[in-house]
Amino acid sequence: MFAFASETAFLITLLNIGFMLFVIFIQRRNTAATWAWISAIALLPIGGFFLYMIFGQDSRKQRVFLKKSMEDEALQECYESMGNAIEGEITDDNRVMLFHDGVSKFDVLLADIENAKEFIFIQYYILRGDTTGKLLINKLTERARAGVEVYLLVDGMGCSFTSHKIYQPLIEAGGFLGRFMPPVPVRINFRNHRKIVVIDKHIAYLGGANIGDEYLGKKKRFGEWRDTHMRLTGGSVSPLTLRFIMDWNCESTEKLIKLPLNICYFSPKSINSTLGAKVRILSSGPDTRYPNILHGFCCLIMEAKTSVYIQSPYFVPDDALFTALRIAALSGVDVRVMYPANPDHLLVYWAASSYVGELMCAGVKGYEYTKGFLHAKTLMVDSKVCAVGTANMDVRSFKINFETHAFIENAPLTQELEEAFRRDMNYCNILSLEKYKKRSVITKIKESFSRLFSPLL
Repeated sequence: MFAFASETAFLITLLNIGFMLFVIFIQRRNTAATWAWISAIALLPIGGFFLYMIFGQDSRKQRVFLKKSMEDEALQECYESMGNAIEGEITDDNRVMLFHDGVSKFDVLLADIENAKEFIFIQYYILRGDTTGKLLINKLTERARAGVEVYLLVDGMGCSFTSHKIYQPLIEAGGFLGRFMPPVPVRINFRNHRKIVVIDKHIAYLGGANIGDEYLGKKKRFGEWRDTHMRLTGGSVSPLTLRFIMDWNCESTEKLIKLPLNICYFSPKSINSTLGAKVRILSSGPDTRYPNILHGFCCLIMEAKTSVYIQSPYFVPDDALFTALRIAALSGVDVRVMYPANPDHLLVYWAASSYVGELMCAGVKGYEYTKGFLHAKTLMVDSKVCAVGTANMDVRSFKINFETHAFIENAPLTQELEEAFRRDMNYCNILSLEKYKKRSVITKIKESFSRLFSPLL
């Protein structure tokens, strides 16, 4: 009996060593992630490797998305040759309307959908089969019956619990449905986290709010839902249109081959919108050469002179972002970070607490939002420049998921976001460095454990 147990333990040890070597050579480009996975395998013999096979496999990314990258580059060249703006270019004829909650955004979105005449491109990470989701599908179905081309793209994992029946009326009315990477064991990662809507060549939506009752504050679990979303018109609509087409063509058999012409024309004046905003649309993900959104964040922070305000539901910065924030704070910049006190992922919460605690030692101010759930993904710098979109301040958004963000140069818009930040401070626990240093041993253990696996969160 003892001999059998010894042989089994020896075999498991050999297998684990083999698994570790496999991870080292497969994951070799990311040292932090490599060490995190090795720790997981060591702590969870055999099981840790199976978790890696489901959630890791960085090398598979290159094979799965190489074809998409090549097709995307060809589309961008064709699109740009038509005179349309593409990602990375700055357009300065934009109007931007901000929404600070899901209700106001959803109401205006439905109104724009009702007025659609040509096409509706709509893409969400989560679309629930609840009252809110059914209302949206009904509106899309009505426009499809009226002859409007409707293309709905949802993420396979984000909508894995949404019944296919909810989409049936839209499909029967002539609309098209695409599922981005349906979840199978090797596709847990690489989720399409974008929320993009384009309507009739001149209206686009981008931001943090998905489609579901909780995003309208109708779920007791989270209470009032605090989010940031945008309605854009002008030149920024062009790259958002192209981004939807590239994502749609990646997964759907119904290819969007024809490109809408003359996307970037100026639309009529919108109530409560900011005119003349300079907007640069950036996307990043497994199909982009660089983590463009992360680079954009770091550039803005490193150029800050007076203030940096950040709101994110998940704050797990990589080394570059963490260093940029620390340098800014040590240089005398007023750096403030806000994240929810009521988390939906405890490991991420404790990791965020660890990072913010360390940053507070450099002078960063930390805030935990207590009035419901904070889901806004915003960065404001010097009351002049801001960034709003789908990417959280975490490693997953920077390097694993598909994300899109708008980087906007406009003082009134940035100041509106800063004012919203200051209002939110009234509903926050203001974090104290003195109190943080006196945290319990149990809290320190939770933070250390979560911090260890932060490259995987």
